[in-house]
Amino acid sequence: MKINQFAYVPTNHDQIVKELADIQFLTAQTKKMADPVMLYRQFLLKFFIEKQGLATRTQKVSNLMATPELNAYAYTTTQDAVSKLAFYNVGLQLLGFEVGLDFDLHDPFKSMTEWKLPVADVPNTLNRDQLIDAWYKLLNTRTKFGQTLIDYLAGQGYYHQFFDDKGTLKRPLIFNGKSQAVFDTSKLIREVVYVEAPLDTDHDGKRDLLKAEIIRPADTEGGLKVPVVFTASPYDQGTNDKQADDMTHDVNKPLTRKEPNNLSYQDVKFDYDHSNLPAPRPVQATSEVAEETFVKTWTYTLNDYFLARGFAVVYSSGIGTKDSDGVRTTGTPDETISATAIIEWLHGDRTAFTNRTDQVGIKAWWSNGNVGMTGRSYLGTLATAAALTGVDGFKTAIVEAGISNYYNYYRENGLVVAPGGFQGEDADVLGEITFSREQSAADYLKIKDTWLAQLKKLTSGQDRQSGSYNKFWDNRNLLKNVNIKADMMLVHGLNDWNVKLSHVYNLRNTLKNEAITQKLVLHQGQHEYLNNFRSVDFTDLANLWLTNKLLDVDNQANQVVPDVLVQDNAEPETWNTYQDWGSDAEVKTISLNDQRFTDLNENQSFNDQLPQDLFKQYVAETHKWQHALFTKSHSKMDKHAIKLVTEPLDQDMIVDGEAKITLRAFSSADLGLLSAALVDYGDEKRLTAVPQVLAAQKIITGYNWRKDDLKEFLPEPKVSAYKKFTDAHMNMQNRTNNYKSDDLKAGQYYNFEMAFQPTFWRLLKGHQLGIIIYATDMDYTIRGNQDITYSVDLGASQIELPLLSGNANNR
Repeated sequence: MKINQFAYVPTNHDQIVKELADIQFLTAQTKKMADPVMLYRQFLLKFFIEKQGLATRTQKVSNLMATPELNAYAYTTTQDAVSKLAFYNVGLQLLGFEVGLDFDLHDPFKSMTEWKLPVADVPNTLNRDQLIDAWYKLLNTRTKFGQTLIDYLAGQGYYHQFFDDKGTLKRPLIFNGKSQAVFDTSKLIREVVYVEAPLDTDHDGKRDLLKAEIIRPADTEGGLKVPVVFTASPYDQGTNDKQADDMTHDVNKPLTRKEPNNLSYQDVKFDYDHSNLPAPRPVQATSEVAEETFVKTWTYTLNDYFLARGFAVVYSSGIGTKDSDGVRTTGTPDETISATAIIEWLHGDRTAFTNRTDQVGIKAWWSNGNVGMTGRSYLGTLATAAALTGVDGFKTAIVEAGISNYYNYYRENGLVVAPGGFQGEDADVLGEITFSREQSAADYLKIKDTWLAQLKKLTSGQDRQSGSYNKFWDNRNLLKNVNIKADMMLVHGLNDWNVKLSHVYNLRNTLKNEAITQKLVLHQGQHEYLNNFRSVDFTDLANLWLTNKLLDVDNQANQVVPDVLVQDNAEPETWNTYQDWGSDAEVKTISLNDQRFTDLNENQSFNDQLPQDLFKQYVAETHKWQHALFTKSHSKMDKHAIKLVTEPLDQDMIVDGEAKITLRAFSSADLGLLSAALVDYGDEKRLTAVPQVLAAQKIITGYNWRKDDLKEFLPEPKVSAYKKFTDAHMNMQNRTNNYKSDDLKAGQYYNFEMAFQPTFWRLLKGHQLGIIIYATDMDYTIRGNQDITYSVDLGASQIELPLLSGNANNR
């Protein structure tokens, strides 16, 4: 178990005293106490919440052991000094650790070192000021169940006991640079408005109205202006799962030859224009009171966490969703505008109405005008898209696994590929699954023809036949036009094969040229949220970040939040900080016939066609195909791939960034595809890419408020012999770029340079690096099972590996 902490803000003693007074741990009376033992007893009694009564609290303190012989209450009534040992014996119990099971009263520091828990820099005997500093740090230390002790206390009702005493607690209340749970979530206001967007995507001659669901603190009714956390979720109003499944494309079909062309980027460039718009609706009257409320069936627990801390939360699904106008367009600027329209209303720059017909205008009068966005996948994609417009009021986004270019989501180097786990999905399928207007029968009846026409445009424009980049995809490249003012926190899984790592890598490298602050977190999961993990204080980092960006609190967030935070793949619950990703590595170029490689299959040619029964088996059970392809033992894939494996490494090797491979190869046909994978060989209990629940419903986001499971990426129960950690795919007719179709003559050698998905991967000493070269990828590419032989000249082929020497701050 490791409980790493990166969000703690170093704080001087005078500020500590002020902040402890703000949260009522230091009062007018206790500030006068000179005796550290007496003050320590008061801290402990106050920890157990005064409304319980002195006798009850005394008993609870007496249940804690300070030394092997004395309980905490007896210690504070018989001793004349507070020892560092006793302080942390008690402190660990307050943090949820058990004596005997988790730590030894004779040496609590041994366990604290193992768990990475911070220890205050104080002597073995604490004076009054040192006690205050140590108590402050303890309150900001994470518990056994993954949240800071002060957040745990808030969930127990510590702040709630002061709610009836008006003026006692500041709102918002900042402690160690983070917003505290001092808002009453039992009195939240839930309301619906309809924002008018500068769009007419359903071509009905009226601007599209977009439903927005608002949850805000009751304190706003008294004049408090609050910042907004906004999540744009196309899934939020419902999904059409069956209809989308029925539309899923058949991928068991042959790759087809493309007619060679000489296209330039200008030939595929898309110029977006939405200037021909209907006039805005006139505002017939105004109101400060919304007339519609809602019940939320899905929420993001990170957003719920901020509701208890005085942030408003807004959800909107955008165009083409239930109770909104328009149609889905899957990734175009129209969808971006449907997100920025909400931000403009929250900032005071756009009109919203209390309902869809009466044209009664309503302002976001409770908003302080500062908006941040959160969300994963499609939600994070829209946050990225909105940020890149530079819309006023948008201060930051926490983007988890967001797309930055839709072509790279559904295509790769001229090939039709799948997002991991969704073979056969494409832009039209995603449009259908999110077109929740379909779930309102009367509304769908009037929009059905328009939607079916739009769906045909999506299917035609995506061009599954060629897989090449075209105007359709250029219109869905978020990185084309960058005008960003918002600071960004980017989060991505190093095992995410849905939204692959090229999206965050390319976005980050683009943002390096902009005058913003950006941070990056890379974890060992696949397509996962990160706000409920034990080994990293992601929620606290998000709190520090949004408190700075949306409340304008000078809390050193830009300095405290690491520039790049990476979870180690080889050691559980270990996180390292770096200055960058991919720029500090030294590129090593190695020929594929280098003597360090062993050719396991002893071949430089392979045929892509499998026996029909084996092909059907692998289609149905791709994990068996994976094993046959990647195992070092002989398998049924031996004649269908080239397998190169290095000798055992004499030291750890870190691949940092974007590796590249150049293959001198030919196809026996006038068409073909190439795939390559890098594999980590070595017997290990590797980390699960799906988080495991450590403790159900143990994270409390506020008093009588939402709970969440504590999770972690844990070592798998069984040893595995290998792990693919990156791959690459290419249509051989797109060796120049993804829009130009090159000629391909059967039997003629060409050079093919492919960039692997960017990564950050540590191969341990004694492990072997494998390079697997093959054609059809059962999980990602078209599966034609064509009788094509591929040959690779290993002597004229090479790999470029970006290798990093150890310059991390290991935690």
